[in-house]
Amino acid sequence: MLRPLLLVLLCSSTIWVSSVTAAVTYDSKAIVVNGKRRILLSGSIHYPRSTPEMWPDLIQKAKDGGLDVIQTYVFWNGHEPSPGQYYFEDRYDLVKFVKLVQQAGLYVNLRIGPYVCAEWNFGGFPVWLKYVPGISFRTDNGPFKAAMQKFTEKIVNMMKQEKLFEPQGGPIILSQIENELDPVEYDIGAPAKAYGQWAGKMAVALNTGVPWIMCKQEDAPDPVINTCNAFYCENFRPNKSYKPKMWTEAWSGWFTAFGSPVPYRPAEDLAFGIARFIQNGGSYANYYMYHGGTNFGRTAGGPFVATSYDYDAPLDEYGLTNEPKYSHLKQMHKAIKQSETALVSADATVRSLGKNQEAHVYSSKWGCAAFLANYDVNYAVKVKFGNGQYDLPAWSISILPDCKTEVYNTAKLQVSAPRVHRKMTSVGGFTWNSYIDEVTSGFASDTTTLNGLWEQLYVTKDSSDYLWYMTDIKIGSNEAFLKNGNDPVLTVQSAGHFVNVFVNGKLIGSAYGNKDDPKLTFSQSVKLNIGVNKIALLSASVGLANVGAHFENYNVGVLGPVTLKGLNQGTVDMTKWKWSYKVGVQGEKLQLNTITGSSSVEWSDSKMLAKKQPLSWYKTTFNTPEGNEPLALDMISMGKGQVWINGQSIGRYWPAYKAEGNCGTCYYGGYFSEKKCLSNCGQPSQRWYHVPRSWLKAGGNLMVVFEEWGGDPTGISMVKRG
Repeated sequence: MLRPLLLVLLCSSTIWVSSVTAAVTYDSKAIVVNGKRRILLSGSIHYPRSTPEMWPDLIQKAKDGGLDVIQTYVFWNGHEPSPGQYYFEDRYDLVKFVKLVQQAGLYVNLRIGPYVCAEWNFGGFPVWLKYVPGISFRTDNGPFKAAMQKFTEKIVNMMKQEKLFEPQGGPIILSQIENELDPVEYDIGAPAKAYGQWAGKMAVALNTGVPWIMCKQEDAPDPVINTCNAFYCENFRPNKSYKPKMWTEAWSGWFTAFGSPVPYRPAEDLAFGIARFIQNGGSYANYYMYHGGTNFGRTAGGPFVATSYDYDAPLDEYGLTNEPKYSHLKQMHKAIKQSETALVSADATVRSLGKNQEAHVYSSKWGCAAFLANYDVNYAVKVKFGNGQYDLPAWSISILPDCKTEVYNTAKLQVSAPRVHRKMTSVGGFTWNSYIDEVTSGFASDTTTLNGLWEQLYVTKDSSDYLWYMTDIKIGSNEAFLKNGNDPVLTVQSAGHFVNVFVNGKLIGSAYGNKDDPKLTFSQSVKLNIGVNKIALLSASVGLANVGAHFENYNVGVLGPVTLKGLNQGTVDMTKWKWSYKVGVQGEKLQLNTITGSSSVEWSDSKMLAKKQPLSWYKTTFNTPEGNEPLALDMISMGKGQVWINGQSIGRYWPAYKAEGNCGTCYYGGYFSEKKCLSNCGQPSQRWYHVPRSWLKAGGNLMVVFEEWGGDPTGISMVKRG
């Protein structure tokens, strides 16, 4: 029997064995499962970004696509929405998800974190964590380490209780602690480095019986394996020679942000990156994402991350195969598996085949496999290898599992399918009722009055996207003739992300930031009345920051200054005045988005339908379209807001925010990156919004829309994707 934590030599490599009777180990070549080195092909599928009804099909398609492992984060804010109150149901049923993966015969890499980044709201941290006394995120801080360890132990113990780690007969062969700490260590220095060392050692002490990894953390402490996240990782090396070369995030595309192009990464380039990594000694490669899914509700982070998290993944947002990417990668996986025995039993011999060409040959008594690479981005070449001659397109790798027969080339697409988008087919519109929310401008019983401008998250605790800032300004008769005869200019500066400005109950304009700079400035002339004028600013967040050193300190909302310039008395600075605050809009308080709350107000019928008006609520009932094709809403006629179906939030919509630079779908990643529009040029960053069929019943489905800006709901339609 192997002794605990003993480093022993195996096949001239060092292998780590945990203090639990180990069935999963590693050496310099690969992860070792039940004594067998493995080339592991993995894909990220995040359980909350799809529905439980979708999980079996997604997992089966991943298996059919040639994957061995499903990789997922664990989402702390979804599982512990308030301190000590846990939730593991519906889309957050982690145990069910892991067991479904096991039933399909696949392994799991459980990325516990519990910081996830993931373009997820607040990086996966619950907002209440920000208000723990004395806390400082992701550094050598007692309150943070205590909370982080408590949740990590909660998840590990749950997995142990369900016997889900591989030594217990379960599917989990790897776990991750922390996530991409290198940038934080660079910014914060020694305290963050100390925290990283503590986190690794804390995780190992939990005795899971499987290796722990830390991605993008060069100083990961032994025996934790440091791994790579990038578009390309062929030159990555772990921090110790006895650790395997692993790639936890091979980016299949990129995320969509409101106001930005929809990213597209060619299947040929993604395949080239994976094949090059394997030929250079890599033994674990994971697609981030394999299925991206949907940021339902208010889970999108960023800010400005879109509701769609399609990621140009092999399985699209709706769970359909993204061709030709899915099938092209499937063929590569088959070729790699045919080469597995040779890859895990030998080191590569590298031979030059030309100026920008080379062969990586894995040869031993167990077999022979070769990878023939052409690194030239422009020119195809013919190369001689062994007794044969091979055609290598530009920027491509051929795989020869027997060192003779080319069974796959990364640039030679072997399927015929559309490259970018499946077709969206309308199945009809809706008949709507409307209700206009009140423009809060007085001092109602549910408002709070404070001196000065307060940070939005501090007031809302992220219970709503919306916070009202309200104050009065009195214009005397001596101001009847304004300076120079012009209307005064109201200027509002905000930390972001969006603001509607109302004067005396009327919307006079809006301003918003973007994903690169969420700050905004509204500046516009306004007409004021003699007497009291009511200023109401509706600030809206579009997802909380999910990345950055001490991102818990990033601000949201109107922080000023707020000024009125052009009065006879000069510029008036209202920043330190008394302001009244109200969390959310009135319709939220009335729960108009719910089945019961929708009857709590008097709705206008379709003949009196409000159109192009801010703060408008709309509701309709509809029958579920026949068939089994995925469904979505076409929101092209709307501005910005949120949608609920049968009380379930399908997320934020913002089709009015068009993609920058007239670019719809654009190349993203590697040598093919360019702002070249491929489709939907000049269209919204996101037009269609996923409606899970499992949320619907045969008839009488209730849809509620809250429009912040002003849109025309008669232009909304249901579409089928196919």
